[in-house]
Amino acid sequence: MTLLHVTTRERLHRLRADERGMSFVFVGMSMMAFMAASMLAIDVGRLMTARTQAQRSADAGALAGATALVFNSFTDHSESGPAVTSAVNTARANLVMSEAPSVNPADVTFPPNPDTGQSDLVEVTVYRSSVRANAVTNLIAPIFGINTADITATARAVAAPAGAAICVLPLTIPDRWIEQQTGPWTPDDSFDVYAAKGNKQNSGAPLPKPDVYVPPGHTNATGYQPQRDKGLQLVLKSNNQNKVAPSMYNAWDLPGSVGGDDYRDNLATCNKTLIKIGDNMTPENGNMAGPTQQGAEELIARDQGARWDTGCNCVKGSAYGVSPRIRIVPLYNPVEYAQGQQTGKSQPQLQVVNYLGFFVEGFNGGGELTGRITPITGRIVPGGPPAVGAFAQAIMLVK
Repeated sequence: MTLLHVTTRERLHRLRADERGMSFVFVGMSMMAFMAASMLAIDVGRLMTARTQAQRSADAGALAGATALVFNSFTDHSESGPAVTSAVNTARANLVMSEAPSVNPADVTFPPNPDTGQSDLVEVTVYRSSVRANAVTNLIAPIFGINTADITATARAVAAPAGAAICVLPLTIPDRWIEQQTGPWTPDDSFDVYAAKGNKQNSGAPLPKPDVYVPPGHTNATGYQPQRDKGLQLVLKSNNQNKVAPSMYNAWDLPGSVGGDDYRDNLATCNKTLIKIGDNMTPENGNMAGPTQQGAEELIARDQGARWDTGCNCVKGSAYGVSPRIRIVPLYNPVEYAQGQQTGKSQPQLQVVNYLGFFVEGFNGGGELTGRITPITGRIVPGGPPAVGAFAQAIMLVK
């Protein structure tokens, strides 16, 4: 009995000290760690990619919605309106893990903008989630009971009033006003605050009921509006500096430009100089009839197939995404112009107060430049003048 007891005790001691088989334990633990690392590397990487793609989808949708506000309708926020449909279709076209995200019209909203006081923000949320029955499928995580993951992304874009622009034409016309002399304003009216004297208008005594102009940045601004005035045809001819009228333009020198050749080139091509609201425009004294015709003809030749379609109130037939014949006309303050005439200034007072989108249709033998008003985009200048009520809009992501 004693020998058996000792043998059994020694055997148990040896068994306790025996390390054979521990490698299986370490292999098993290593496999668990490897599986966890694989899940982290594969599934988490996939989810990060899905999140990036979802954000890209939301960004694209918000920008498309803001673009539609500018070029189609600023006020139509309905589910079938251009802003909502553009946002939804564009967001869906940007796939998330090879599948279109879920974006419904209700996922496109127009929160008020505290900076401008207008509904010029477009917010879009996209989903790949279990609630929408399109959650992202995991590859390794199902081993641990995690079959899918929810991905959502939100973006916000703004169509904000712009205070600066490039590709500005070297000619300027007055901003729109409230016509008090002949009734509702038309392009054939003239701006009158003083009675005519001699061969000049606006040189005599103040009129009892002068025309009214309120510039952008003020309540009830009277200037051109892209939605109301879109498609309006303007026929422009050179001003003799005696009349303030929508149908008469004043030639001016862009910064660094002088003379007929520069003027022609600035009309035919895009001058990249940034022109801001508040900038003064130096009048061009020479006869610009020839350079205007040459520049207009060169510009039209760059996109000959483009035409204004009155059905859609837009440009069709262009060889470009945006026709180069859509240019920006700087608008001057008609009150300052008239006051300059009243005080006998030899040069008109031309200061940029607004912009006008202008599709150049043609230039006829009578020296008239014809075009249609169209929405345009511009730029926001930090610290620039108030741009509320500006014609041009800047489209950008804000969230």
